[in-house]
Amino acid sequence: MHEHEYDTADFDSAYDDVDTRMRRGKRAKRTDDRDRTGRLTEEERANLARLREDALSEADKPEGADRWTTWDDADHGPKPRPDWVVTDLGAADRELGIIKTGKEADVFLVERRGEAKSCLMAAKRYRGSDHRMFHRDAGYLEGRRMRRSREMRAMSNRSSFGRNLIAEQWAVAEFAALGRLWLLGAPVPYPVQRSGTELLLEFLGDEDGTAAPRLAQTRPEPDELVDLWTQLTDTLTMLAAEGVAHGDLSAFNLMVHEGTLFMIDLPQVVDLVANPFAESILERDVRNVSTWFTARGLAPELADPHELMVSLVDAAGLN
Repeated sequence: MHEHEYDTADFDSAYDDVDTRMRRGKRAKRTDDRDRTGRLTEEERANLARLREDALSEADKPEGADRWTTWDDADHGPKPRPDWVVTDLGAADRELGIIKTGKEADVFLVERRGEAKSCLMAAKRYRGSDHRMFHRDAGYLEGRRMRRSREMRAMSNRSSFGRNLIAEQWAVAEFAALGRLWLLGAPVPYPVQRSGTELLLEFLGDEDGTAAPRLAQTRPEPDELVDLWTQLTDTLTMLAAEGVAHGDLSAFNLMVHEGTLFMIDLPQVVDLVANPFAESILERDVRNVSTWFTARGLAPELADPHELMVSLVDAAGLN
């Protein structure tokens, strides 16, 4: 048979089959995931791509670990980098369990093991389109306008694409805020790296993987309570002088590790100048922590929210 010749028997058979179906007034039901042209649908292509990717990932997985280090493909934390950070390109990451679940993100304990050393990190992974919209994000996103109108519309409409954009924007914002504050000397976990919507952060806890407690989980003695309040007001003043506020501060976003009060969970860090809601957000932060400390026995005159607010506004230069 020549290149452009057809087998008439095959053609007639196919024609008869189509003709029969047309006369019956029905179309043959497709039993696979192909479109009308016989090609795979976009959904099936995506499924196949995921299967191939999972198969390659499984085949390439390091022995005794969950993945190779993602260091080479990530944004890195500020220098000078702490000595404990593992930067070997041949290192492997092993997930040891979940530390915390939250409204917008989950936190996992990850061990990164290199040739000469290993370290424990907290892997904070923001959820995207598979989860509900971010907690009070409308106010926090003020002052963080994106250049592309399509992206702004998607974020405003909370489409799947828009929620993924919000997730990544919050990861970027938290990573930048942690790096900025860590360089100032603020008590925040060191941000090791960011890759997409995953942050790898300094793990605050013991070598056996036991995480440090949230402030809300502690029952400080009177003298310790005063010390923790002093640490907190010093940190808030440092942030205000830098022109920012935590934005969602409470006893659940503070950790006590080896006597130091660490501030965590900063995706919604607020610009005190650019955000039109900044002062009310700062006031809520102050009220939340003042209420917790006075409820635990700190003298009201020490934890006066009005006086602290006046002090922070002055430090921020908002007068």
